[in-house]
Order: sequence, then structure tokens, then C-alpha cells
Amino acid sequence: MDRQALQEKYGLMGNSAAIRQVTDKIIQVAGTDITVLLQGESGVGKDVTARAIHGMSNRSRENLVIVNCGAIPEGIIESELFGHEKGAFTGAHEARQGYFEKADKGTIFLDEIADTPKNIQVKLLRVLENGEFFRVGSSKMYKTDVRVIAATNKDLWDEVQAGNFREDLYYRLDTVKIKLPPLRDRQEDIVPLFRKFVHEFSARYDSSFRGFTEEAEALLISYRWPGNIRELKNVAEQLVVLEKSQNVDKETLKKYLKGRQHQGSADNLPMVSGQADKDSGRESERQSQDRRTSDETNLIYRALIEMRSDLTDLKKMMLKILYPSFEPGDIRALPEASPREIDPNQIAVYVDEDGEHQLGIQSTPGASRPGSLSPGSSRPSSSRSDAPRSDASPSVVSRSANQLDVQTTPDESGLFFDPTHIPSIEEAEKMLIEHALKKYEGNRRLVAEVLGISERTLYRKLHQYDIQ
Repeated sequence: MDRQALQEKYGLMGNSAAIRQVTDKIIQVAGTDITVLLQGESGVGKDVTARAIHGMSNRSRENLVIVNCGAIPEGIIESELFGHEKGAFTGAHEARQGYFEKADKGTIFLDEIADTPKNIQVKLLRVLENGEFFRVGSSKMYKTDVRVIAATNKDLWDEVQAGNFREDLYYRLDTVKIKLPPLRDRQEDIVPLFRKFVHEFSARYDSSFRGFTEEAEALLISYRWPGNIRELKNVAEQLVVLEKSQNVDKETLKKYLKGRQHQGSADNLPMVSGQADKDSGRESERQSQDRRTSDETNLIYRALIEMRSDLTDLKKMMLKILYPSFEPGDIRALPEASPREIDPNQIAVYVDEDGEHQLGIQSTPGASRPGSLSPGSSRPSSSRSDAPRSDASPSVVSRSANQLDVQTTPDESGLFFDPTHIPSIEEAEKMLIEHALKKYEGNRRLVAEVLGISERTLYRKLHQYDIQ
């Protein structure tokens, strides 16, 4: 099949040098089983390219299985890719094939491969090397004969350098790389592509489109198209439906060009080429830095949650107990602590006058009533009356100014504090997630944002703690 026939059959439209190079490379690799990595911005047609490679291959009669790795939650992606056995986890009522089994003898297209979790990358490497994998909950090895096409809108080598992607998997995927050019780099293809889309939508909606003024066509070509072909197709559909039988001028076209800078300012006008390249470079660098910062923050947060015996947290807790009035500053200014033995069961949580939860040390048995602070410890001063409140809940013991309010049932926030029990990290984490879910009425996006974790991590935690 020649280049022209391939382009017409699979919709790879364009006569620019960039698109011709892509088409020629597809023809070269399609007849082999070599792994192909498609790289390009969102909307450039990576899925169309994958379909063309599969359609021209010797596996064209078998399945093409398309998987968006970035859209599958972290907690279930292994099961989705490799399948699971009955009873492997809660809700696994029967055995299920994964995508690699379904694609046996055919092709699997792994879109957004850069978003695959690190623990899954190891298993992807194994199945790419020798076709072997294990279902979740099974010790039986399965084999699959599958051709792999992967795609990403990120620079995988940058992801390797940032520690987000395995280097060995990168070299395994980067056997043949096809870079798909953005629409702004193939301006001669914009008008032909637009006319093709207009013709399709006119037939679909039984409508007509009279065309552009010269100024409008110049704007169509010079616009930077951040959404690439997907955005061009969307604009063509809108104009056919909303501006039918109209001759579109420049001002009318501007209304449909919705591209924006990341700062949020409108960017409907064409950009000067040199300035566009500089802005694009700075923006790409800023995005990469923001992404690395966000990933590092998430890793730190998860480490603090999951490590039971973090020494830093222990030091902060002991400073709070031994020096309640100490403000963060030069730690060398602290006085020498008096040697003392502390029973962990004596550490209690109380609520001060401002409603803040504080740590304190209970006195030893017999020194005073349970819940009072031991000599030498302190708490914020209180101006409340020593007399018990008439409206106090039976679950809250009211103490005098030198004593401790101990809660034995949940407070107004729904959190539970028991002075005789220090919860484990898992218990505290589960309690916080349940409280946040209750407060935000099950809105997982808001819960993840408030807790400072990704929605994928929240999904995994819900599954881990069996929280409905």
C-alpha cells in the first residue's frame, strides 16, 4: 500500500513533509512485531496512527485493544492489565481476563504510558520481554503473544530523569519512536484538514458552509491550535452547525478559537513565531518543574503517613510533651530536659479553649483523678469556672484549670480521642479519610484535595481500608 492509499484509508490527512515522514515510518514498521513508541501532544492523532500500524500489520485480523493507562485508578490497574482470579480481592466474584490476554495474537495500544505506576512498570517490562505475566491472586504463569504500541504526550526521558519512569522500561519501549508533529508545525495542512471536516459535518447535519474571508483564513492558519487536530475538528463542527450559510469573517472565527495560556488569559490571536517558541519553552519548563514539585510533595506526604516509626515525628511529639511552651526556633536554646520515664498510656489528647487538640501527660495513678496533668507538665491557661457545666455531655469530664478535658466519644468534628489508646498510623489515616468523606458528602475529588493526595491514591486507600 502506497502513502496516498494509507492516508486515505486511515485518515492520516496532510501533504506536509512532517506527515509524510510519519506515514513512511508507519509503512516501514507495520509489517513487523517491533515495539513502537508514539510521542506527541494531546490531539495530534496518536490513536489514529496506532490503528494504521495495526491495520497494516500481519495481526490486522486479530484484536486491537486500546488501553488508556492514565484513566485507570492505581488500585485496579494491575487487575485491568493482567486479569485476576476469583476471590483475589473484595468484589472479585469470578476470574477475569486482563487486556493482555484479550489482545493475544493481536495488538495492544498503551496510551498515556508515562502515567503508569512504578510497581506496574516492572510487570510491563516482564511481559514486553518474554510475554509472561501473573494474574492478581494467582501463582500460575500466563503467556501472551502480543504486539505493543505505546503512546505519551510527555518526554519519557525527562520522566526517567525525574524518577517517575523506569529506565529499563524506557529503553524497551523506545525501540522505534514516531514523533507526531503538532498542527502549528504543519500549517499547510490546516486548510485541507478543515475542509475535510466541514464536508463530513455538512453531510451529517444536512447543512452548508459558505466559507471564509481571506482574513479569517489567515487567522485559521496562524492560530497556534493548542488542542491540535481535535480542536480543529471541534471548530469545524461548530461553524457548520452555528454559522451555516454564512461567510465567516475574522471576528466571527475568533469566537470559536478557545485556546488559552496556562495563566488563564485569552489567546485567540496568532503568536509571533520566535516569541511563541520562547513562551512555549518557558511554559514547558515551568510545567515540568510544577509536576516534579507536585510529585515530590505527594511522595513526602505518603512517606509520612505510611512510616510507623518516623524519628522526626517522634522528636516533635517529645518536644511538645517536654516543652509545651516552646516555639519553633533554634533547638540549641532548649534547656536540658529532666530525666523522666513516660508511660505511653499516659500521653493523652485534650481540647484547649480555642478548640485545638493538644498533647499532655496524665499523672501517675493515685496522684489525682484520671485525666489531670502531671506535675511539671503544662497546658494553656483557662479562665473557665471550676464548676461543672450543667449542659456538659456525660461523655466529657469537666476539670479545673489545672486538669485535662478527656474525650471518650467523638467530638463535634466526628473525630474520636481516647486517652487510654494511641491510634496507629493506619487507624488515624482511616479515621481522617472517613471524616473527610462524611464532611464533603462523598465527593472524592474534594476529599483528595483536602487531604493533599491524588484521587488515585485516595481510591487505593478506600480499597485498602474497605471504606464504602
